[in-house]
Amino acid sequence: MLKSREELDADLDTAARAWLDEALTEAAHDAAARDAARTDAARAEAAQAARTDAVRAAPHAPLAEAGPVTTPSAATGSPHTSAPWELRYAAAGRHCGQAHADSVRSLLLIEARAPLPSVTRLYEQGTAAERRAVLLTLDRLDLGDTALPLVEDALRTNDTRLVAAAVGPYAAAHLDPHAWRHAVLKCLFTGVPVGSVARLGERARGDGELARMLRDFAAERTAAGRDVPAGLDTALALTEPAR
Repeated sequence: MLKSREELDADLDTAARAWLDEALTEAAHDAAARDAARTDAARAEAAQAARTDAVRAAPHAPLAEAGPVTTPSAATGSPHTSAPWELRYAAAGRHCGQAHADSVRSLLLIEARAPLPSVTRLYEQGTAAERRAVLLTLDRLDLGDTALPLVEDALRTNDTRLVAAAVGPYAAAHLDPHAWRHAVLKCLFTGVPVGSVARLGERARGDGELARMLRDFAAERTAAGRDVPAGLDTALALTEPAR
């Protein structure tokens, strides 16, 4: 379970708390810089639109002297530019301990209001532990369904840590029914407890197709002389229509 900042402060030693303070400050600064860049870009666009409208309205009238309209060149959020806090993300375990690394990395993502390029970069370039922290935090970021490729990638692996993290609240909110059903089966196939699947009861209720897939999976296992995963009956019972 991810810990809050207050819980981390109670658990970390002085040096680790100081490191976390600096890391979160850098993340917040990056978020503020992106906000400022967006504001500047919007103003530049509005100014350019106003000048264009003025020319169309009076094509022969002299325009007042004005400086050039420029678009901000800040690369924050660029697919190719790493913000300083992203380096802290990788170092979280070393400075705050592996037991707290998920929580520290999650706080960094949240404080930075991490954009999709950063989230994708940290996932694709990260270790399994760093990828897990991304997956655990997706539902706390304002990304809509744009980060689904990361969930889909995790569900293609057989790493139970990634599979369990991938079927959290973000997947429950954004995976389409077909992909979500296969995610449930992936948990059963890899031994991830079905209790890891967020909103399982809500999404499974009355899902006849999921029920069919679960029965087929159980039949295949039985025919092959293999045990049926314990969670399968639990998931199958949840597919019963509401009364």
